[in-house]
This record gives sequence, structure tokens and C-alpha cells, in this order.
Amino acid sequence: MTRISVVIPAYNEENAIANVIAEIPTIVNEIVVVNNNSTDATVAVAQAAGATVLTENNKGYGYACLKGLAYLKAGNTPDIVVFLDGDYSDFPKELNLLVQPIIDNKVDFVVGARVKEKREEGSLTPQQIFGNWLACYLMRLLFKSEFTDLGPFRAIRWETLEALEMGDKTYGWTVEMQLKALRQKIPYQEIPVSYKKRIGVSKVSGTVKGTIFAGAKIIGWIFKHYLS
Repeated sequence: MTRISVVIPAYNEENAIANVIAEIPTIVNEIVVVNNNSTDATVAVAQAAGATVLTENNKGYGYACLKGLAYLKAGNTPDIVVFLDGDYSDFPKELNLLVQPIIDNKVDFVVGARVKEKREEGSLTPQQIFGNWLACYLMRLLFKSEFTDLGPFRAIRWETLEALEMGDKTYGWTVEMQLKALRQKIPYQEIPVSYKKRIGVSKVSGTVKGTIFAGAKIIGWIFKHYLS
């Protein structure tokens, strides 16, 4: 039996997190919500919904993900890890689509691509759409990548993830994973997934500062790997 764990970074997602947890398929063995210094009731809501809740006080998407991985490594390590946002913009029920190619030993890494035909209008801001296009264009140009999105909804084999030695603490987590997969020639696949407007305001694309920092971090990671 394949053991699957889900890691959900969460910062002030009290209005969304219970919906996310409720819709995660029953094939998942453990749901780990990493409270990233929330000031609302995210922790209580996630615990009531049945998740294992950790707290990472250093703010940053990567910090939260690394906290979740450290917990999994110290306990019952899974065969597959799925990363999922806590804002209810993804469709948790589609998790089955992401893990199946890994279970079937076709690939080691699957990214959920938020394709236009499956996206709710307005679910991605213009700057997000452009940023995704630019990052994926550069990866295609410099690394012969076939990625079309940096979507946060993704699944990866545990041993593969360990070998990537992830280190980014903030906005560059997703692109770091994809770049290292390309450099290590890890077999990967994109699966089209649905996407809707999130509950609440984005902590990244919802602010000018967040958008600029995220864009700079992502482009920086791409050229760092190209020049190394």
C-alpha cells in the first residue's frame, strides 16, 4: 500500500482550511498543516478538521514546507508527498490525478498545471500569469524544460524529494524543486488541474511588495542554476 502524506502551508486561512482538508481523498494517510505564524484561528480549525498541525514561526512558504518535511522524516515517512495550498484555490479531490503516475512508476514528480481552460476567470492575477509564463519560458530556453506552470499543487516521490535537498525558505520553493528536477534529470509530468479564486487575499500576489519579491526570487533561482 502506497503511503501518501499531504503538506499544507497555511498563514491566516481560518476561513478556507477546513474546506481543503474535508475534500482531500481518503487514500491520503496523513494531512500536515503547517501554521506559518498565523494570527487567526487557523490552528484550531485545522485541528478540529483532523489534521496534524505544526507551527513554523519563520514566515515564508519554504520555511513552512521544510518544517513539514522535517516532521515526516522524523516519523512515518511516506512514499509520496503532496503539496497543496491552504486557501481552497486548488481542488483537493484532484489529488488522485497527481499521485497516480507516481504510483504507476511512470514518473517521480508531477506538477498540477493551472491551464486556462480549467481556471476560473480572475483566479490568477495578470502578474501571476505573466510571471509563470516568463519563468517557464526561461526554463524551456535554458534547460529544455516542458513545464508550463509553477503550480503549488504537486506530488513527488519521497526519495526523490530527499535527493533534491530543498533549501529555499520563501517564494522560490516551487521553482527550486522544478529546476533541481531538471538538473537531476528526474522523470516528471504535468497534469492539468482546476483552479478557482482563493478564499481571502493572497499574501504574495495580493501585494505589490510580494509580487516583486516573488518574481525576483524565481528569476534569481533560474539564473543561479543556469550559471552553476
